[in-house]
Amino acid sequence: MHNKMYTLITGASEGLGKSFALECAMRNMNLVLVALPDSGLNELADFIRRNFPVSVITLERDLTEPLSCEGLLSEIQNQDLHLQVLINNAGIGSTIPFAEGTVELYERQIRLNVLATTIITRLFLENLERNTPSYILNVGSMASFFFLQRKEVYGATKSYIHFFSRSLRKGVIRDGIHVSVLCPGGINTNLSVILLNRKLGWLSKLAVMNPEQVAAVAMAGLFKGKAVIVPGVINNIFMVLDRLLPEFVKARITSYGMKNLKVDDRYKRLLMSETAISIAEGKMA
Repeated sequence: MHNKMYTLITGASEGLGKSFALECAMRNMNLVLVALPDSGLNELADFIRRNFPVSVITLERDLTEPLSCEGLLSEIQNQDLHLQVLINNAGIGSTIPFAEGTVELYERQIRLNVLATTIITRLFLENLERNTPSYILNVGSMASFFFLQRKEVYGATKSYIHFFSRSLRKGVIRDGIHVSVLCPGGINTNLSVILLNRKLGWLSKLAVMNPEQVAAVAMAGLFKGKAVIVPGVINNIFMVLDRLLPEFVKARITSYGMKNLKVDDRYKRLLMSETAISIAEGKMA
């Protein structure tokens, strides 16, 4: 990467976003890190500055707020920053029965996962066009390929990201912009997710990855120009089975797997509180 170019990462303070920031820093890529206020973003930036020869700029924003994406663009323009990579990582996840989720949660989930990703991509398209070859990585999910209980809204938002990314890729490749969509499975990112992952079946547990593994695979796939990046051998086997198995078999398998994710009462309050503030993709993947 040219040392005057920057990589913008949303949801960068923890989880997969933090791993993206560290992976890019190890690749000597200058960074614009975006995350919620008071989410540890500045501490992460200080660590990166001390350990890697890169420039790091932090912008604390709640991307679900009106005009927050436009404000982000203004900051980038005011500092005359040249973007070569955009990583739309910010997203709110959930693994709960649909009736237990609040209207406020679903509204924020759709605003961040769908609306913010779309608007940010559109706003920064011209900047990326000036610095080709350039790259856009949108973080989707394996949930976009399957119809899963407890992930009705989350899976729907990630289905949008998958369709949006694949379609956008065809439209901007002629301008020198390469678009990829990352579709990870389970990721061990915080306490609530680790608790959920422990309740998975043995095969599903084999598919769970650590965020730093996912970030490394994602960046390698992005720069190789892959359209869809599915990290992990087991996850790729799942994708093959999805194409081969009849619908009624897949329905039984996925229903059985999600029914096993019953959370003990002592963990419900923790899970719901973390669901409401989960901003880094992969927290509730």
